[in-house]
Amino acid sequence: MCGIFGYVGSRPDAGGLVIEGLKNLEYRGYDSWGVAWKEGSAMEVRKDTGKISHLNPEDFGGDTSHIAIAHTRWATHGGVTKVNAHPHLSCDGTIAVIHNGIVENFDELKKELTKKGHTFLSETDTEVVAHLVEEEMKKTNDFGAAFRQACIRCKGRNAFLALHTQSQTLVAARTGSPLIVGVGSDGYYIASDTPAFLKHTRTVQYIDDGEMVVTDGKHILFYDIATGEERMKREIAITWNPEQAEKGDYAHYMLKEIMDQKESVARAVNQDEKDIETVAKAINEAKGTFLVGCGTAGKACMAAEYFFSVVAEKHVNFAPASEFKLYHHFLKPESLLIVVSQSGETADVLEAMRVAKSKGSKVLAIVNVQGSTIAREADYTVQINAGPERAVASTKALTGQLAVLLLIAYALTGKLKEGKKLLLETSSMINDMLNPRYVERLRQLSELIKRKEDLYIIGKSWNYPMALESAIKIQEVSYIHAEGFAGGELKHGPIALIEQGTPCIALMGKDEVTTDMISNATQLKSRGGFVIGVSPQKYDAFNEWIKVPDAGNAQAIVNIIPIQVLAYFLAVQRGKDPDMPRNLAKSVTVK
Repeated sequence: MCGIFGYVGSRPDAGGLVIEGLKNLEYRGYDSWGVAWKEGSAMEVRKDTGKISHLNPEDFGGDTSHIAIAHTRWATHGGVTKVNAHPHLSCDGTIAVIHNGIVENFDELKKELTKKGHTFLSETDTEVVAHLVEEEMKKTNDFGAAFRQACIRCKGRNAFLALHTQSQTLVAARTGSPLIVGVGSDGYYIASDTPAFLKHTRTVQYIDDGEMVVTDGKHILFYDIATGEERMKREIAITWNPEQAEKGDYAHYMLKEIMDQKESVARAVNQDEKDIETVAKAINEAKGTFLVGCGTAGKACMAAEYFFSVVAEKHVNFAPASEFKLYHHFLKPESLLIVVSQSGETADVLEAMRVAKSKGSKVLAIVNVQGSTIAREADYTVQINAGPERAVASTKALTGQLAVLLLIAYALTGKLKEGKKLLLETSSMINDMLNPRYVERLRQLSELIKRKEDLYIIGKSWNYPMALESAIKIQEVSYIHAEGFAGGELKHGPIALIEQGTPCIALMGKDEVTTDMISNATQLKSRGGFVIGVSPQKYDAFNEWIKVPDAGNAQAIVNIIPIQVLAYFLAVQRGKDPDMPRNLAKSVTVK
């Protein structure tokens, strides 16, 4: 949620630089934007609602600005208006603040500051921070010290970045929401995600939870917010290339990332075998293992329940991360929590981890982003190596998560090499499957159903969570009402929704539940449903057939990919932007 980017250093084009970087954070989801930069001795501010794609970086300070901050807002407090867009200023106009998160006690702080003479212009919780820092500045001339005291008074999960014109200083703090420092030869970059500055530097320093940073572009200092003690930081090299985060010749990031799966699944499988065996050993020795994730990652966890059951004959429990704190009664020091997250910053997952840690349980993290909070706080970490995923709708990260989880399931039975062979063969099948003719076939299918407002997907075994995931993909980018069901559950209520021409997708493989699924698809067709089969084999129950390879225990991976493509084309056919669906954000860092 919310793109944050700031720069201070020797470059004279700071205003334009942060606008350019902010465009690389558009995938996070936003409804308004704003930028503040120092020009001469004055603060210049521009902000508005809508998109930033049309903005010209040269219109923001030219070559006279060495410090700037910029923000894309996803509204929480206050409507989507120009006034509510960030940055927000102090009364004297020398302090500008941008913010991701929620200041839970903002109303109390606002009343206190209003009594002291501060004038508020917006409805946001963020504006109180600018005034709070200004009030603290009356006690000290140290901007960093004043900012730290303001942070101590703010409750909730937050990431703040503030600019002070008089000292030409950037100050940032995080208590739950991510912030990363980019270390350049020409200054320092501070952002909510690395794509903002990958063009300029791939050397980073991570701001940990409960920490703040102060920099004038020449020097940088890290502090503990609570105590004020200085913290030492090491520099870390990011291995992602800037080109991996670009669209290239594709019209949208979503389609590019779907096509990336020709290679990304193989990268997910390319793990150090000793690391996977260490993880398998931890699962085998644990007394109670739980899988936790949100949204798409949660569906990967659901599929893994089947992987562990069918492949490893192992019982593992899944819970949505937002519900996991209710499971604390079952946790022991011998328990293991497996968390799955693309960003490594998901608020509900971090909360689940802290619940487990409070009980002395160990945590295994399966993540995509290097150095993320979840990766750093876990006892064991496995990277899925999907590369940057910028479309809000997750595609290649999901198949990477599924591949790693299936690999672990094989390792649990001492058959790691067998699992690796299966997944590399599956990767090769995906490469063959995603050819231009296949993609065009799915585009044509989208034309047949694009005007429908209801769509249903069924599956059994690991295809059941993929049916739920299919519904998520179609909902979030095309806005068609889609629902996923276990195949056998239709006759217990949902089949009443089927009428003549209702699109129904059946996800199938060649396995022990194939006969049941043929029966379920036939029932849909007999009620007038327009049945689209996703299967290695064609059956009479299908009105349309999308052929997929026979991938055995990896069938869930190949079955979800054509649905991703179909969802993409449904969005495009309906005039929607598949990269930035309404009301959604890439990394959900608030609860």
